[in-house]
Amino acid sequence: MDNVLLIIVTVLLLLSILDLVVGVSNDAVNFLNSAIGSKSAPRYVIMIIASLGILLGSVFSGGMMEVARKGIFHPQEFYLMEIMVIFLAVMLTDVILLDFYNTFGLPTSTTVSLVFELLGAAVAVSLFKIANTDATLADLTQYINAGKALAIISGIFISIAVAFIAGAVTMYVTRLIFTFNYKKTFKYLGSIWGGIALTAILYFIIMKGIVDSSVFNPEFIAYIESNTLTILGLSFITLTLIFQLFISLFNFNLLKYIVLAGTFALALSFAGNDLVNFIGVFMAGLKSYQIYLTSGVPAGHLMMGELAQPVSTNAIYLVIAGAIMTITLWLSKKARTVTETEIGLARQDSGSEKFGSTSISRGIVRGALNANASIERVLPQKVKKFISSRFNVEEQHKSKKHDASFDMLRASVNLTVASILISSATSLKLPLSTTYVTFMVAMASSLSDRAWGRESAVYRVTGVLTVISGWLFTALIAFTASLVVALFLSWTGVIGIFIMIAIAVFFILKSNKIHNKKLKEETESNIPLDMKEEAVVKRCVNEVNKALRNIVVIYNETIHGLSNEDRKLLKKLNNDVEEISFETKKYKANLYHTLTQLQSDSIETGHYYVQVIDYLREIAHSLSFITKPAFDHIDNNHKGLHKDQVVELKSINYEVSALFSDITRAINEQTFDEIPDIIKKQQQVIELLNVVRKKQIKRIKNGEATTRNSNLYLGILNETKNLLLQTINLLKAERDFIVKDTEMEKDADLVVENY
Repeated sequence: MDNVLLIIVTVLLLLSILDLVVGVSNDAVNFLNSAIGSKSAPRYVIMIIASLGILLGSVFSGGMMEVARKGIFHPQEFYLMEIMVIFLAVMLTDVILLDFYNTFGLPTSTTVSLVFELLGAAVAVSLFKIANTDATLADLTQYINAGKALAIISGIFISIAVAFIAGAVTMYVTRLIFTFNYKKTFKYLGSIWGGIALTAILYFIIMKGIVDSSVFNPEFIAYIESNTLTILGLSFITLTLIFQLFISLFNFNLLKYIVLAGTFALALSFAGNDLVNFIGVFMAGLKSYQIYLTSGVPAGHLMMGELAQPVSTNAIYLVIAGAIMTITLWLSKKARTVTETEIGLARQDSGSEKFGSTSISRGIVRGALNANASIERVLPQKVKKFISSRFNVEEQHKSKKHDASFDMLRASVNLTVASILISSATSLKLPLSTTYVTFMVAMASSLSDRAWGRESAVYRVTGVLTVISGWLFTALIAFTASLVVALFLSWTGVIGIFIMIAIAVFFILKSNKIHNKKLKEETESNIPLDMKEEAVVKRCVNEVNKALRNIVVIYNETIHGLSNEDRKLLKKLNNDVEEISFETKKYKANLYHTLTQLQSDSIETGHYYVQVIDYLREIAHSLSFITKPAFDHIDNNHKGLHKDQVVELKSINYEVSALFSDITRAINEQTFDEIPDIIKKQQQVIELLNVVRKKQIKRIKNGEATTRNSNLYLGILNETKNLLLQTINLLKAERDFIVKDTEMEKDADLVVENY
């Protein structure tokens, strides 16, 4: 039994390390998004400050460990092995669940996942105990700390409303005072805002954070608690005077340092509040094993009442955990994916959106617009004029860097409000969700800041609803999955542990593969802000060539799959076409950004680039109108093609492939003088399509073809013709795009020479 328990503790240790990695990858958004989104400093500076906050905050997190040991269930009602099953189920579920959210870039709550996983696993083990005794379901409350669990859960979800209201009101008032062009106003009032922000941060992070720390002398802590108001007042006055002096004499960029200080504070709060989510379960399992070693009682008869007693956490474990979190913060690619999701939803400018439009989001936006119109009808004209002048979004570019998602004033509001709320909860031992708080504060501030304009509101609302619905699913999935895993472990014992570890490893490897593929696709499709015009042109050529190669391959295989009635192949090709359509849609969505990369006088070049993308979209549509009907025909078990039809389609396929080969070579080598010859070949293929169409009509007249067969066949012939026409149009547009750009370069060189 000793060996089994040692194995379990070792597994818990390894899972906690893995949980630290996947957990920080998701929670990094909480303290990085404001600093990175506002470009307040180089990324490495932001990361260093956040790392220091994590390392320091990890030392202050010991008090939160109580939640994992006794916050959700009554440990005195469980035997040692039952407790270990609960802990294993929680850790296995948590690793898989958080990694899944990281893969798709969705921020979720590690606190909610922990609470519901503990609840699900405890319920499962309790049910297993009840099933093997004379107890009834009514006795479930004997094992579950229902009151504490309800308090924790309600506190977490109440924080959503509190965070949203606090963020919205603070941002609205702050913007009314400072406006978007805040530099002038900040010379006189900025020191007051800085004094308020940093005083609040110092109070909630340092003063409240050290109460449970063993680093400071108890008398020193008692002195701080008894003189809190005095210290706050002196801090505010001192900081305000210092800031005003620096602003007046040195034109001090106070907001930059508020954002960086807030990043440090929020990272510290995150480590202090959320470290329990990653290592609390392991620490509880280790404590259980230590109790067993000193008890002298067999594991099968040892009740775990001692686990409910107060316990101090070894600082070494906390520091090691903080170090792992810091290393993960620097290396994790998934952390960047999650961060980009929140920054994209909060950015001030419109553009390509990650989320689409839904009927719910459209209804919400429409209702908000109507409500806003009603309020404006009531407000006096002078009030409306004053508010409009304070929210003049045309001034926003004067207050933020050109590539920043929002300005540093909003970033400072996000960090100040979020750090105050989270630190308050930490000091009260409430496992408040840092993700919920920071996300809702960021969304509320962006709403108050009028970042959700008519161009982007629907998509931003969809994104927010997607994330929030993901939170609800977090609770449901965490509870259900942990319950199932705990039941499985209770039933299978040690063998089940190794089976579940294998399943967890499989899911993590699979999700990493999916994430790397997504990351590669996004990297290939995104155009960097600093890309030069010649690089844009080269990228366009590569994109068109890649798309045409994929299109002709899919066309060839569709004819092959239809001829052989290969349902599996046709289904795969249908999915491939959807991917091509999605890629061309992204090119279309990025048109605005791409055109801004071209020279200001390159109107003709931009015009032809728009044409290239439009024709590429049309080609993708024509291909989908070939593959989809072909798959549906075979999927519905309709009769396949006649032998004559197979022969005709293969001859068409051969000519189409040869034509596409000439087109891609002309684009790649820029030998556009071959276009007349290519057009002649296109006309020959179209003539072949006409001949084949007449043969099919003759078969219909002679009663040799069915209705469904004829509709499918004639549809393929028609869409093949459209495919060829749009491809030639694409070739001409690509020629004009490249030739016009080359002519402009020559003209520019000539101007330089003459000069």
